Amino acid sequence: MALFSRHHRGTCPAHDAAVPEPGSKTPQQLWGDGYGRVGIRAAQTLLILAVSVVAVFALLQVKLLVIPMLIALILAAAISPFVNILKRRGINDALATVIAFIALLAVLGGVFTVIYFSVRSQWDDLVQQASEGVDQLQEFLLNGPLPIDAAQIDSARDAIVDFATSSQARSGAITGLSVVTEFLTGAVLLVVILFFFLKDGERIWAFLISPFKGERASRLRRVGTRSQEVLGGYVRGTAIVALVDTLGIGAALLVLQVPLALPLAMVVFIGAFIPIVGATMAGILAALVALVANGPVVALIVVAVVVAVNQLEGNLLQPVVMGKSLQLHALVILLALTAGTLLAGIVGAVLAVPITAVAWSIIKVWTSDDGTAHRDTPDRRAAGTAAK
Repeated sequence: MALFSRHHRGTCPAHDAAVPEPGSKTPQQLWGDGYGRVGIRAAQTLLILAVSVVAVFALLQVKLLVIPMLIALILAAAISPFVNILKRRGINDALATVIAFIALLAVLGGVFTVIYFSVRSQWDDLVQQASEGVDQLQEFLLNGPLPIDAAQIDSARDAIVDFATSSQARSGAITGLSVVTEFLTGAVLLVVILFFFLKDGERIWAFLISPFKGERASRLRRVGTRSQEVLGGYVRGTAIVALVDTLGIGAALLVLQVPLALPLAMVVFIGAFIPIVGATMAGILAALVALVANGPVVALIVVAVVVAVNQLEGNLLQPVVMGKSLQLHALVILLALTAGTLLAGIVGAVLAVPITAVAWSIIKVWTSDDGTAHRDTPDRRAAGTAAK
């Protein structure tokens, strides 16, 4: 019998597979214990990271299309309430879109024209005085009480330049005529895409989610509505904050008789669209100019004004004007700014925060419990009847 049993085990693979060796575990047991679950989660995380990296790389290859589309989407979300107001007043969709589109282009054109002419005429003086301010600050650090040498200062300056410049700009691959061509092409694409977003935005989103049905379609509709609210609130709130920063710091520069006050105020306005660091860097530039032209006392006053305006903005103005459109921690904003800057330079720094805010709002909408989990569906009623 023992001989027959050994022979039977050796010649019946199905039986051998069904009966594991003493002390061994089945695949279900291996993947079902603590280490197995950790391994599954680690594999899922690595897969998500790999897909994300591939997606980002693919988008960067067509960023001439992606960046204008993102900017158009943000602008369309910001101006869509104006279009809705026109529609409620009896104006048809096409005419309301054209009016809002022309008004937006006029406002943006006026703002950029003011910025261009105010900065262009005095740009060389601004760069020269800022450079002299940096040299004076560097001389103070070298000869001051702090043990800092020239190599450390040069290393810090190179790190700042690397942070503020995208890899593509550092490589010098796109220069001269190609930059102008890309800019003009992107501007044309931006205008065309913006017009269609304003005119057919709801229909475009309805078409994109048409393959989904039921609860998924409902969630996607809420995602679209919430994303539009977040983007619109962010752009309008940031514009108000930028205007307040410009007026506050610009008025201080005029009162203190700092030269180049108007160009510096315009730089503050542009920098305010980069949260946390933008207005601060513009304020530092103003302080450097004041250091050269007016001395250290006025420069310190300018620094105090910049700090006071930033505190007012962060603690009072921003929560009021933005509301729920930007519920991100400062660390998350800094990480998003760093990633956006490294991927796409200044444009990436401007777009990183609204994209992150929208992504977070989508996660909250998709994972929120809006009562559908407890809805009395036929399946739930059948399950309840069977349980009774």
